[in-house]
Amino acid sequence: MITTRFAPSPTGYLHIGGLRTALYSYLWARKNSGRFLLRIEDTDLKRNSAEAAKAIEEAFKWVGLTHDDEVIYQSQRFDLYKKYVTKLLDEGKAYYCYASKEELDTMREAQQAKKERPRYDGRYRDFTGTPPKGVDPVVRIKSPSNTKIEFEDGIKGVVSFNTDDILDDFIIARSDGTPTYNFVVAIDDALMGLSDVIRGDDHLSNTPKQIVVYEALGFDLPKFYHVPMILNPQGKKLSKRDGAMDVMEYKNMGYLPEAVLNFLIRLGWSHGDQEIFSFSEMLELFDPTNINKSASAYNPEKLEWLNAHYIKNSSWERIIEELKFFDLEIHGHDRKELIVDSLRERAKTIKEFADMARTMIETPQSYDQKAYNKFINQEAIEILKKYTAFINDYAEALHLPSGFEKATKQFMEQNSLKMKQLAQPIRIAMVGSAVSPSVYDVLSIVGRADIVIRIEKLINFYEEQNV
Repeated sequence: MITTRFAPSPTGYLHIGGLRTALYSYLWARKNSGRFLLRIEDTDLKRNSAEAAKAIEEAFKWVGLTHDDEVIYQSQRFDLYKKYVTKLLDEGKAYYCYASKEELDTMREAQQAKKERPRYDGRYRDFTGTPPKGVDPVVRIKSPSNTKIEFEDGIKGVVSFNTDDILDDFIIARSDGTPTYNFVVAIDDALMGLSDVIRGDDHLSNTPKQIVVYEALGFDLPKFYHVPMILNPQGKKLSKRDGAMDVMEYKNMGYLPEAVLNFLIRLGWSHGDQEIFSFSEMLELFDPTNINKSASAYNPEKLEWLNAHYIKNSSWERIIEELKFFDLEIHGHDRKELIVDSLRERAKTIKEFADMARTMIETPQSYDQKAYNKFINQEAIEILKKYTAFINDYAEALHLPSGFEKATKQFMEQNSLKMKQLAQPIRIAMVGSAVSPSVYDVLSIVGRADIVIRIEKLINFYEEQNV
């Protein structure tokens, strides 16, 4: 059975690169009717954050990546790790190292003077003497010397290391007894029954150490897939400014989860020229062996384009629900469907959608200065006064956009006006700027009574400015 995992450290937020790794792992497990597990790697007790751990699960819930079984917290498994430390000590595969900090510093200085790679020289590997006083020992594993460690990476192909080039007898338990990262990762991956480990290629250098632990404990190796990093458009490491922010910030900015997932799956994986992937298509088509070997570039314009696509194709009920997050409740508005339909082709994010919808629902408290200066003058004010009187006296019911279109065209014919003379002043009166959906949609949403109120407010503002 294919079993994968995502194993973040709760020392900060879940960023976009981590979510991509989780998505790849999730899809591969689910595609094969396997298991996807979540493990919180919180052994660094000084840097852990309960809020960060909670935020990771919150992000998973937002994008819909459900995990199997209970979440595993490494901080709750210290007794288990100690048993495996003891096992390796008892079997002679690990040993206590009493080297002091001063010893290690002197060792490294001597190696650097000889232009050698700094490494622990194994001086306590076969130590049988009396332990020095005042030193709390660490536990080191016995790494094989001059040995080739080789494995088949699902993305990179055959990867080979010589232990003398990259390994020494690395620490598996610190002097206070707490276990180290590579030790506990190997144990947990094995005990959780992982068949496939999909992770960023920044972990590639950790893999030989973990293989040493696997082999020392007699565990079977999983299949490794090391995914290239996401870079910014300039080809450098992705920063927060480029998009490497808390996943939940994307929700705060108004992105839909399906747009974020669609964006992420295309950062390093493709299926022909296809850009839009439903979740079912992701499950059907994804294969980690097809992940690109080279790094991918973060493209914010592509994310916006995808998000706009999903907004356009969302039901009005869905959009109304999403708007609540931005403190906009329009479920009780009698023109709610028109509000959504008038904006779904214009908004790139739900936040932008909410901001534009709010301008139609709420009377403007100010006016865009550039638009006001360009379109509002005495002639425009006189036209608006006449339009207000016309709307007040109009005999037919005014509710639908078509009704407002009919009435407005009749008004323009009676007064020998063209739409360009009326449209922008009306927009400014209705929404505070010269940018809006169809004038007739806006008028229908605002409604006859509020149309008059908003026009009169603009007229009063103009007259106060021109006393």
